[in-house]
Amino acid sequence: MRTRDGAAVGVAAGAVTLGVAELMAALWTGWLGSAGSPSPLLAIGGAFVDRTPAWLKDWAVSTFGTADKMALAVGMILVIATVVAVIGVLNRRRTGLAQALFALVGVIGMAAVLSRPGSSAPDVLPTVAATLVGLWLLRALPRWLADRGDPQRSDVESLDAGLDGRFDDADRASRRDVIRVAGGLTVLGILGVVAGRAMSAGSATAEKVARAFRLPTPRTPVSVPAGASLDVPGVTSYLTPNDGFYRIDSALQVPRIDPAEWSLRVYGLVDKEIELSFEELLAEEHLEKLVTLTCVSNEVGGNLAGNARWIGWPIRELLARAGVQPEADMVLSRSIDGWTAGTPIEALTDDRDALLAVGMNGEALPREHGFPVRMVVPGLYGYVSATKWVTELKVTRFDADEGYWTPRGWDALGPIKTASRIDVPRNAETVAAGDVVVAGVAWAQHRGIDAVEVRVDGGDWQAAPLREEPNVDSWRLWSWTWPATEGEHELEVRATDGNGEVQTDQIAPPAPDGASGYQRIRIKVRAD
Repeated sequence: MRTRDGAAVGVAAGAVTLGVAELMAALWTGWLGSAGSPSPLLAIGGAFVDRTPAWLKDWAVSTFGTADKMALAVGMILVIATVVAVIGVLNRRRTGLAQALFALVGVIGMAAVLSRPGSSAPDVLPTVAATLVGLWLLRALPRWLADRGDPQRSDVESLDAGLDGRFDDADRASRRDVIRVAGGLTVLGILGVVAGRAMSAGSATAEKVARAFRLPTPRTPVSVPAGASLDVPGVTSYLTPNDGFYRIDSALQVPRIDPAEWSLRVYGLVDKEIELSFEELLAEEHLEKLVTLTCVSNEVGGNLAGNARWIGWPIRELLARAGVQPEADMVLSRSIDGWTAGTPIEALTDDRDALLAVGMNGEALPREHGFPVRMVVPGLYGYVSATKWVTELKVTRFDADEGYWTPRGWDALGPIKTASRIDVPRNAETVAAGDVVVAGVAWAQHRGIDAVEVRVDGGDWQAAPLREEPNVDSWRLWSWTWPATEGEHELEVRATDGNGEVQTDQIAPPAPDGASGYQRIRIKVRAD
């Protein structure tokens, strides 16, 4: 058997193994309602994300943006394909060693499954069964292909060759057989993975059930004034549509949560532990708030920010009901998938209206954004506050607990820095000489924006007229008319927050506490 044929056999065995594992994991979850992650692909991906250092997360988000999970999935598949291809080549001469390595890959998958929150020993059974199928294929497929290539060989000779790993050119199977059989098995394995993922993602019926409840009527409904928006093509809309809102989180598969089974536990440094059901949460008096959320991985001038109307119950009322003890200075929130965020307790108990949100822009929360309940906390980056699919609030201290990203090198407090962005014209765009509208957005959540200025080619700063600011927790749109002259020019923007503090020009990367500096774009102006 030729080297490339051995690689094809290894890839086929690996693909079938993954396909069987994903199908069985989907059935396992559906039938038994496992709280863990029996899918080895998701488990390995989750384990990798858990161990991602700050610099690598920052690089992945800046490079792939909201497609970071797709990039991780593609990378995982390429790595797995390479590993099993090498094992397949090794299988030509040293079958025992190849099978041991294949089994080791299966053990790694099992360990990853057990490492996921909520997993138990039975959750490894899909991976165990699939690994056994792969091992059988790794041994049987070369033997079968060798027999196809030499129909006169006796069964004893075939068995001896398979056990000894002696599949050389004397055993040659036709290239057509290898492509047809190994290729077909690989395709079947891929289809199994796709089907398993689709089954795990949930049905349309489940989605309808998730949307069946009626949003509570807020006591403070939001009406966005017309003066907050900016009618300039290409400029960010004041409200970000739900399907256009950025998504950055560590969940490789969006959790499926039945609202009837959801509950929120409040415990720790409190006078009274509380467990709140979804029905009880909906019965409380809700607020509607305009809040801009920002990811700490957002680069200067980046688009990992969005503004929405959120309906929810103030977290401060829940914490007051539990009775926060004086020594507490942090709340550790936990998602159903195990992700955690450490939030300064002041941000959850002051007047900024941090919410347990159930609605977004007049609709139930999309699953991707935390259905049925998530946290929305103005003024803090998401990694220390915006817990989706939240199930626990532990009242604690920073010296006793830490959130998911803090031990990975990120700042523990995460206040949002003042930022501004030019939406139009785009960087490297060519425009005609004359009056050119320069416009964009600025934010400094819970402080507000008092001024935005633009300058050209390092000259004097020019004040940009601002649109209305409904509240200090959401962004503010601005525009400025530039008398553009022919040539190449550099435009910069900066903002001043509601406390009178000017946006810093000091350049800093996202890690460990958010990017800073002025956005600079280059524009070419042609003669009109």
